[in-house]
Amino acid sequence: MRILLHTCCGPCSIFPLRVLAEEGWQISALYYNPNIHPYREWQRRLETLQTYLGEREVPLAVPDEYDLKGYLESVLPWADHKGNRCAHCYRLRLREAARQARAGGYDTFTTTLLVSPYQDHQAVAEAGREAQEEAGLPFLYRDFRSGWKEAVAESRALGMYRQPYCGCVFSERERYFRPGRLPGVPPGSMSGEG
Repeated sequence: MRILLHTCCGPCSIFPLRVLAEEGWQISALYYNPNIHPYREWQRRLETLQTYLGEREVPLAVPDEYDLKGYLESVLPWADHKGNRCAHCYRLRLREAARQARAGGYDTFTTTLLVSPYQDHQAVAEAGREAQEEAGLPFLYRDFRSGWKEAVAESRALGMYRQPYCGCVFSERERYFRPGRLPGVPPGSMSGEG
């Protein structure tokens, strides 16, 4: 049985790959993540993933286009509503995974998004089910979160690049921006006072 594994990065691939291989799946991976910003971050995650999968002889498909515009059009209406924004992002990526899986003759598809305790697991599963219905191809649901800590430890031991935020510019802002704490800018200095 052939499965297409949507992958967001190398570290998140570790545990799902292990589980699926133990279950006897013939695995190929897809790196479709136009949500990752900036482009150099997208490239760095891809390079880490290519190295990891290459060492394990897992084929990896990467779309020809970095669809920044499509991603932004999909999520900008929800920019201030994290839950809705993330749900739209999951749908965008899993629809493409389902489309690629169907076109490639795979039996099913799944995603490494199901490994992270930082993702909205229920929304990822729902996006997978929606993509399943649209593509007419089963979504393989697995709760991979039990292997999260193990994968973190292994990725560190392997010296893999580990990203400090989910991927999108909004998640980067949420991770680092603190109102009133812009470096070198005193609080209130841009408020029109003076």
